[in-house]
Amino acid sequence: MRKPSQFDVIVVGAGPSGNAAAYTLAKAGLKVLQIERGEYPGSKNVQGAILYAKALEEIIPDFRDDAPLERHIIEQRMWLLDDTSFVGTHIRSEEYNKPPYNRYTIIRAQFDKWFSSKVREAGALLICETTVNNLIMDGDQVVGVSCDRLNGDVFADVVILADGVNSTLARKAGFHGEIPAGNVALAVKEILFMPEDTIRQRFNVGEESGVVMELIGRITDGMMGTGFIYTNKESIAIGVGCMLGDFKHNPNRTTPYALLEQMKRHPAIAPLIEGGEMKEYTAHLIPEGGFHAIPEVYGNGWMIVGDSGGFVNSVHREGSNLAMTTGRLAAETVIAAKAAGKGFRADNLYHYKTALDKSFVMKDLYKYRDMPEVLHKNPQFFTAYPDMVAQAARTMITVDGVDKKTKERAIFANFRNTRTLTGLMGDAYKLWKAIR
Repeated sequence: MRKPSQFDVIVVGAGPSGNAAAYTLAKAGLKVLQIERGEYPGSKNVQGAILYAKALEEIIPDFRDDAPLERHIIEQRMWLLDDTSFVGTHIRSEEYNKPPYNRYTIIRAQFDKWFSSKVREAGALLICETTVNNLIMDGDQVVGVSCDRLNGDVFADVVILADGVNSTLARKAGFHGEIPAGNVALAVKEILFMPEDTIRQRFNVGEESGVVMELIGRITDGMMGTGFIYTNKESIAIGVGCMLGDFKHNPNRTTPYALLEQMKRHPAIAPLIEGGEMKEYTAHLIPEGGFHAIPEVYGNGWMIVGDSGGFVNSVHREGSNLAMTTGRLAAETVIAAKAAGKGFRADNLYHYKTALDKSFVMKDLYKYRDMPEVLHKNPQFFTAYPDMVAQAARTMITVDGVDKKTKERAIFANFRNTRTLTGLMGDAYKLWKAIR
């Protein structure tokens, strides 16, 4: 006979999704236990990230009063790079320089720690340096967890899994299988410290405003992936990520760290980070399977949020924001189920999936559902096209006595010789279909 529940909800993990769920539940008066395997929330997370205000406002409306925010973002740069140059676009608006600001750069270690303090203020119990080994089952119902450090098993009405990519607990319980290497990216990141004045001068920003850059092209050595640069107050976050399976099959056998070092040496990037002192380095997995790879996210007595459910991806660089939204929606489902008094079987928790389907989380994932496969099967988007675009730009702006009409013919000839007319039309159709 199962023991009575000691908690209404157990949340496994103290990242953005776990904290969002635990905070929302505790604020509603539920008895919440949150378990984190790190020394403290954020201890395993050193990288920079982008925070979209809307997602956190829906959980903590006054977060700006004391959250550890780095810079509000007033400019987005998108660069397509060949080996020596880039062609890009900048979007900058003074509207983004007016409060309340829309986006911020953050340091995850500081942010997660702050968010966790809010969770505890709301009334949740947090236990760190503890690993959840298994879910406890009563027939087909999850009723608690078994940990390495707590005395005995801990029981709850619902367990929310926020334990990261390829959730070990979900796999052990048979909720989903091992994530294929083709559905997950390996990203490597560094924090480079440099004087605040240097950052302001190089990126043309004020004391509190900042820039984010998205990079695509030759920097990923022909693999499907992207790079990024974020400006913090006194540091630059820089990183690159590619599909895990691509690293294995890459003919150059380029390691993730070597890929990052190669990217840092690019002529367009090196001047921006020159003199930066590397203080922190991390590597982590990002689910990139997209809409088609999302597993079942609820069942009898359990729900999955954030990375664990495959919701977080790099299409929009909205990882923390997608994660927080899933955590909040899961918590609201539990709160409603408890108020209804009908129990926590799957037929009551399915409202979580309904809420996800109505939110931007699933709508955006569905809109770009075919993008991962299109990019993965067509490496020319990361090799041939950056080369062709850069060459075309150089041809048109070089003053060498050749008339523009002749240059246009040369550019079109280069495109046709590189991809053929059929190939160009086919690639354009693939991209249109993936983003329509």
